[in-house]
Amino acid sequence: MTDMPPETTPRRREGDSRPTAGAKRVVLVDDHELIRQGLRRAFERAGDFVVVGEAASVGEGAVVVAREQPDVLVTDVRLPDGSGIDLAATVRAGAPSIGIVVLTMYSGDEHLLGALEAGASAFINKDSPSDDVVAAARHAVASPRSFAAEDLAGAIQRRLSTPKGPALSPRETEVLHLLAEGLSASLIGRRLFISESTIKTHIGKIYDKLGATNRAQAVMIAVRSGLVRSDGPG
Repeated sequence: MTDMPPETTPRRREGDSRPTAGAKRVVLVDDHELIRQGLRRAFERAGDFVVVGEAASVGEGAVVVAREQPDVLVTDVRLPDGSGIDLAATVRAGAPSIGIVVLTMYSGDEHLLGALEAGASAFINKDSPSDDVVAAARHAVASPRSFAAEDLAGAIQRRLSTPKGPALSPRETEVLHLLAEGLSASLIGRRLFISESTIKTHIGKIYDKLGATNRAQAVMIAVRSGLVRSDGPG
């Protein structure tokens, strides 16, 4: 994992699996019971988490999350009745402050970028050590609306370099920078001396090329990939 916060949890005595006071509540969603058991043991061993619910499907996961109101959801991508990424998006829509960790056993950028767009907090391979999953959960609790994943920048650059995601034109780049400054389509049109409808066309093309569905996602992806600066205008 990259971009994880430094380890701040005190080391626990070996064999002491009791949760500490104020332990964060975790829900695990995976259709393999052995995987859930391993994750549960890892979180219990860490001591600063307590597993309050488990599920084996998207439907069950949504019910358990709604019932338990956890601090962090840890979900697999592939589930019998759908995608953990869809579950992440549903949970994020109803709970802006929950941490969401998405696990996968598959390589490739599709799931990573899908987790980013769904509002997940972290994305990690299931082959990673269990301590890395716990570290990802700590990041998710501390910064639920940020996103940590190995090779995120590389995934974004690969998307931009594919035929489906060509580089932005000079005009689209101008529009993107003004979007990042917070200007509306109308104000961007006035600034660039072109019609609002033309600006909206440019914005639609920018969203398509970046794989975004709204301004916030477009700006976040653009900042992560170095297309715009994160410190705003001036």
